[in-house]
Amino acid sequence: MLFFSFFKTLVGKEIAVELKNEVTLRGTLHSVDQYLNVKLTDISVEDAERFPQLAAIKNCFIRGSAIRYVQIPKDEVDVELLQDAARKEHAGGK
Repeated sequence: MLFFSFFKTLVGKEIAVELKNEVTLRGTLHSVDQYLNVKLTDISVEDAERFPQLAAIKNCFIRGSAIRYVQIPKDEVDVELLQDAARKEHAGGK
């Protein structure tokens, strides 16, 4: 639940999502669910020459199991909050 709660705080922010098939999409995070499926709006493809078929797509839903990495802006990460949440989750699991 730690990552789900963290990603919910990023709704409305611009992120980049790298998929397992080497496609990287950059867009605004519209929503995320408990399976870490994400919906992006106003997307662009990082390597448009390699994936021209994706150039016309503006919004998309990405299944969580297809995501390799999520890149977020450095200034959007509250490291202390994440560390505290991780400690609490770890302590609660014992």
